[in-house]
Amino acid sequence: MELVAEDLQAFGVFARHRNFTRAAEELHVSQPALHIRIRKLEGRLGAQLYVKHGRQLLLTGAGERLAAFANDTRDRTADFLRTLDAAPPRPLVLVAGSGAYLYLLGDSLKRVLSRGLELRLRTADAAGTLAAVRDGSADVGVTALGVPPDDLECTLLAKFPQTLIVRNDHRLAGRRTVRLKDLQDEALVVPPKDRPHRQQLERSLLDQGIRWSVAVEAEGWELLVHFVRLGIGPAVVNGSVRTTAAVRKIPVKDLPPVRYYVITRPTRDERVDALRKALT
Repeated sequence: MELVAEDLQAFGVFARHRNFTRAAEELHVSQPALHIRIRKLEGRLGAQLYVKHGRQLLLTGAGERLAAFANDTRDRTADFLRTLDAAPPRPLVLVAGSGAYLYLLGDSLKRVLSRGLELRLRTADAAGTLAAVRDGSADVGVTALGVPPDDLECTLLAKFPQTLIVRNDHRLAGRRTVRLKDLQDEALVVPPKDRPHRQQLERSLLDQGIRWSVAVEAEGWELLVHFVRLGIGPAVVNGSVRTTAAVRKIPVKDLPPVRYYVITRPTRDERVDALRKALT
């Protein structure tokens, strides 16, 4: 079976975007033409490369392996061409969540840039970060994980308690620590239902039989803090989140800490190693 370089390139771009419209725009082809090309590629390989889950396109296991191969081929080709014309190395790609960029990686990124490493930054949730590192569209990822996966190298970067944030006039504001039972009958500011933090919090409250309700759903740590400051309700957030003097942060004793990891594939080059070390 022959894999054409153009097909590998096209699939690598599609795997990075997981969106036919954006991938077609980058490749300067029509969306139907790209769709047909990937369908033909699936036919030649005898494997499904992606599936549709709601409004999202997700790579299958075969798709993740092919994307990693496509990106490795791209990088090796670029390395070879640099030996011919001394072209500068491509920028390294770092993927992380917006919270990690806002509250955790600022000083590290300054160190990286001071060492002359050229970076391209992307944002993704935990699942997107793992997928980007696996398929090679990102060199390094930073995200919070419950259990690190076995197929990637995960170095612990930081650990934070989960904290309850409340206004200074809230009934729990004077507490040094709280437990979930203290949230009985509270209306909480929470992320949307599909977010891992919301799902873990709901499971923990359910396990202890805690009655609670949704005051408002908000996307992103900064918006959660904003609604708490407005007095809409308390929220449970990652302990790395910064707040203002109008808001108290109280550790929740019976919730597990949040652990952030720097993630790479087992096979990596010296520049990726340098980026990983600079971040940790």
